[in-house]
Amino acid sequence: MRFGIVVFPGSNCDHDAFYATRHNAESESIMLWHKDTSIPKGTDCIILPGGFSYGDYLRCGAIARVSPIMTAVTQHAKRGGYVLGICNGFQILTESGLLPGALLRNSSLNFICKDIYVRAENSVSPFTNRLEQGQILRVPIAHGEGNYFADEDTLNMLEQQGRVAFKYCDVNGNTNLDSNPNGSARNIAGILNEQGNILGMMPHPERCCDVQIGNADGLAVFQSLISAAEVLI
Repeated sequence: MRFGIVVFPGSNCDHDAFYATRHNAESESIMLWHKDTSIPKGTDCIILPGGFSYGDYLRCGAIARVSPIMTAVTQHAKRGGYVLGICNGFQILTESGLLPGALLRNSSLNFICKDIYVRAENSVSPFTNRLEQGQILRVPIAHGEGNYFADEDTLNMLEQQGRVAFKYCDVNGNTNLDSNPNGSARNIAGILNEQGNILGMMPHPERCCDVQIGNADGLAVFQSLISAAEVLI
């Protein structure tokens, strides 16, 4: 399994993703530059990491979506390759039209940085096959624009098609206003594209992959990808 991690000007979670995939998940991992126009052959999953690409000018992800590398990322996804967008990466995916909806300012209008809980809504995708449906994970968030928004028809479609990967919840798995840190519609924390090979999520699984820091819940996302890739071999 080879991961390719895109580095944009302003990325700050690229090395977290590199460590999580290379050391914690024990997979090959390479860094890709935003000005690259191609993706090395044999790269299975592209990670668009968290941070503040291009300083979040205009809108979060609005400039990153026209980076040279994004043409190659889109082609990779159309070929069935995996793409994982985390936090700012999720914002880039919605700006690029690779995922529906948009990420708005947090309902509190404050930047939020803390551990939260998410509930796995899907246990069969390439990103969640190592999880049980309903499994609760403790994962950190760090964002000011994580409020997922889509119209009602899109939200219904995502739910009906099993494309909601994660929802914000409390420690007992309850999804309610109190367990929603940013105002996201229907407590949505992560969604899949129609083909199931693209995941965008606001929480940071790469920051909780090591028992030495007291939490390895996020490792299951990367282990799921490894399992999915092994099936294809």
